[in-house]
Amino acid sequence: MRELKKLGSDFYDRPSVVKVAKELLGKVLVTELDGARTSGRIVEVEAYNGVVDRASHAFAGRRTARTEVMFAAGGTAYVYLIYGIHSLFNVVTNRKEVPHAVLVRGLEPLEGIPVMLGRMGRARLDDSLTRGPGNVAKAMGLLTRHSGTSLLDGGIWIGDDGFRPRSAEIVATPRIGVDYAGEDAALKYRFFIKGNPYVSGPKKLNSD
Repeated sequence: MRELKKLGSDFYDRPSVVKVAKELLGKVLVTELDGARTSGRIVEVEAYNGVVDRASHAFAGRRTARTEVMFAAGGTAYVYLIYGIHSLFNVVTNRKEVPHAVLVRGLEPLEGIPVMLGRMGRARLDDSLTRGPGNVAKAMGLLTRHSGTSLLDGGIWIGDDGFRPRSAEIVATPRIGVDYAGEDAALKYRFFIKGNPYVSGPKKLNSD
């Protein structure tokens, strides 16, 4: 594996969450927690465009104890629980008070695969290990207590090892599971690397 350069605030603190989301493809998410290092290449993401996006937790400026972290400076982790079971890991972007976020939906495992398998209660690797946002967070050891953690220093961060997917490999589709968002449900804010086995979702959404 090539040397990783940690992403700085200049990467996250940009006005277009869609641009940041697309450029997160190919970057490497790293966790160094409880003495164990795990990492995986980001292969699927979804962008959430803050107060104007009906699919966003911060739509219309909504602020709750859970979502307050979305209003933090770019480069902050936002981890929330769905169905009372699954933690989902998001990257807060843009400047403070602008609640943009990118959900990481799929990773290709790189380091610490035995640790990931242990966290998932599995004996062997297959491409479902880190496919889907719930699996991503669980395999990487990410929990709601990590929400608000800076990605600029500490044990949770994103690095760049020089890998770049070709533009022809990047596919854009509507996001998954946001039917409640009206016309915003049709926005093509989900991005993935074509053909990667760790991309989640129905096959019909991954065939473009």
